[in-house]
Amino acid sequence: MKAIWNGEVIAESNNTKVIENNHYFPPETIKKEFFKSSNTHTKCPWKGVASYYTIQVDGKENPDAAWFYPETSDLAKQIKGYVAFWKGVEVVD
Repeated sequence: MKAIWNGEVIAESNNTKVIENNHYFPPETIKKEFFKSSNTHTKCPWKGVASYYTIQVDGKENPDAAWFYPETSDLAKQIKGYVAFWKGVEVVD
């Protein structure tokens, strides 16, 4: 699977985990040079508290377009630290 935004592959993995129709990429498969930590946090009732990244490619920013769970509930432990995308980030096979 590849995550693409603004014409750039920002993550690539053969081992994503699919939860609620979102592909979660292992943390070591994201290209960290395109990710900037965000102060945004949201809470999922069954997964835990999500943290976000702003994606930056070629001078353009996509705020809070990636999220991950640094700590999870027992039900979601398989995606701890894994990164998922939205806000126009294309995830393709």
